[in-house]
Amino acid sequence: MLYNQEFLDRLENSIRAALPQWAMPETASVRLLTISENATYLAENGDTRMIIRVHRPAYHTREQILSELAWIEALRRDGVVETPEPIPTVDGALLTSFSDGDTERFAVAFTYLKGSEPDADAEGAKWYGKLGEINARLHAHAKMWQKPAGFDRKVWNFDTILGERAYWGDWRAAMGLTADGKAILEKVHTRLASKLAAYGEEPDRFGLVHCDMRAANLLVDGNRLAVIDFDDCGMSWFAYDFAAAISFLEADPVAPTLQDAWVEGYRRVAPFSAKDEAALPMFVMLRRMQLTAWLASHSETPTAETLGTGFTDGTVALAERYLSR
Repeated sequence: MLYNQEFLDRLENSIRAALPQWAMPETASVRLLTISENATYLAENGDTRMIIRVHRPAYHTREQILSELAWIEALRRDGVVETPEPIPTVDGALLTSFSDGDTERFAVAFTYLKGSEPDADAEGAKWYGKLGEINARLHAHAKMWQKPAGFDRKVWNFDTILGERAYWGDWRAAMGLTADGKAILEKVHTRLASKLAAYGEEPDRFGLVHCDMRAANLLVDGNRLAVIDFDDCGMSWFAYDFAAAISFLEADPVAPTLQDAWVEGYRRVAPFSAKDEAALPMFVMLRRMQLTAWLASHSETPTAETLGTGFTDGTVALAERYLSR
């Protein structure tokens, strides 16, 4: 229960005190935007706007955050994707921190980027086609980019997604999971472990990915599609980027349309084999179970409070359909 109101009030006061590090007065407006793994705020002073992200403790190290920012800067420099620019402090540092009792909180700032979340139902095919193109460019860049010394990001494989070292907790702790539901998900767990081992982690299918391009991390402005929040970027399957892109839409009737559009968009830029396309339902199921675990381990977040046990029931229903195939 990290993100209670007392903590958020304390966090806002700390952010205000840190604003001069980015040449913004402490009297600037500070407003909470989202709570997920981290807490994200909008700071405004006159016409100046910036996004401040305060990292959840004990999730990313200093080196991991700086590695994320290094990739963002490389993607911007090489014109791969439109994404907010990291803002250095007046001392030139991209990462700062402040004390919260005995805990050190890391914070980073980004330029404000105008836009809104795309409507998957209204123009889903259009935006997910563009997203497929973006993913193809990102993956091509990841394959050729020379990572800087000390680069360090999490590895998202079966073990860290659903296995013994799962970063987001155990799906078995899912809210409202029944004995029958658990038995179904255990079967899926076993099947996914086997199929992912067979699919493999060769460099042509496993590398540096965004890993969280869900609709909430996309910004539409006119015909422009921008991507934000590289906080979960790391080493994983390239095809997993699609599964992340339809997070919380897996069972929606629009999901097949979004998949077709994404694959078509990807192939406009780079090859995407029939084998990789056939593996997409496997990755969608993997992601859904990971999200189910995340909701259980982040029960204090608005997302978990909103979705509740209904999301667990939906995961079981999706698992039954997956097993029937």
